Amino acid sequence: MMELPAFGSRRIRVEDKRLINCHEVDVNQLMPIKYAWAWEHYLNGCKNHWMPSEIPMARDIELWRSDKLTDDERLVILRNLGFFATAESLVGNNIVLAIFRHVTNPECRQYLLRQAFEEAIHTHAFLYIVESLGLDEGEVFNMYREIPAVARKDEFEMELTREVLRPDFTTATVEGAQAFLKNLIGYYVIMEGIFFYSGFAMILSFHRQNKMTGIGEQFQYILRDETIHLNFGIDLINGIKAENPELWTPEFQREVQQLIEEAVELEVAYAYDCLPRGVLGLTAPMFREYVQYIADRRLERIGLKARYGSKNPFPWMSETIDLLKEKNFFETRVTEYQQAAALSWDE
Repeated sequence: MMELPAFGSRRIRVEDKRLINCHEVDVNQLMPIKYAWAWEHYLNGCKNHWMPSEIPMARDIELWRSDKLTDDERLVILRNLGFFATAESLVGNNIVLAIFRHVTNPECRQYLLRQAFEEAIHTHAFLYIVESLGLDEGEVFNMYREIPAVARKDEFEMELTREVLRPDFTTATVEGAQAFLKNLIGYYVIMEGIFFYSGFAMILSFHRQNKMTGIGEQFQYILRDETIHLNFGIDLINGIKAENPELWTPEFQREVQQLIEEAVELEVAYAYDCLPRGVLGLTAPMFREYVQYIADRRLERIGLKARYGSKNPFPWMSETIDLLKEKNFFETRVTEYQQAAALSWDE
């Protein structure tokens, strides 16, 4: 509920701020900032702004219409477009309808607004790809209804949203705050930190072999955004744990561990669905190893022990993420903007 503080009430002190259950501090007042990490993530997100329509798709269209892609390669592309097209909407809706109303800190809310906009850009990107390639939009956008491996992942996430969306839901109880933490872990750690990363590895493998480079470039920018989303989410989760240690019980930790293990099995099943015979040197067993590897990294970042001990079969993914931190979306388009700036309004 939005309320203004009483006229003449005491000014906000930085120590008054909390991530959840802080109803004494006006959420409309950004300063003084307590959580500098949230503001840094917001600024980094703003610096990384991009738009899908800026990326040329001519080479992708030509390749897609040719006979130079195998049926198995097309399957990988279509499956990932179908999964991401609705998954990004699920993430955006969860931010706006579930997370935002229960986070009581203004700098975190500032970032959440930025993230919600970025999720909309990602959904825009998949629409742009579908339209550019002339794909069957009904097939792509209904995979979460018609392809079991996609549907199971989306249903897994929706289960974590249902309780938080109840009108009477509150984080004021231990049980409620734990349910909220589980929602954050489900979306930031699992959806954006595990499910998405598996898809990134599949699509960027095409880009590395100079295939479907327009889609690959868009996935590079989406990956860069999602890396910040993941980092913000983990900071938020760890911050809530630190401020509310009573939530992080051994029993709850076991629940989180089991949740991530279930997610790993869902993602492995998805990999086998996408790669029944393997493409571009990629196989489903390689993705089992990769999903287990990144799951271990996510577990460690929220203070839990690694579960699998698998090695990274795609070390180039780590290198890609590091390179994307330095990549400027507009560098390759400076000439276009210079030409546009030279035009007169009278022409």
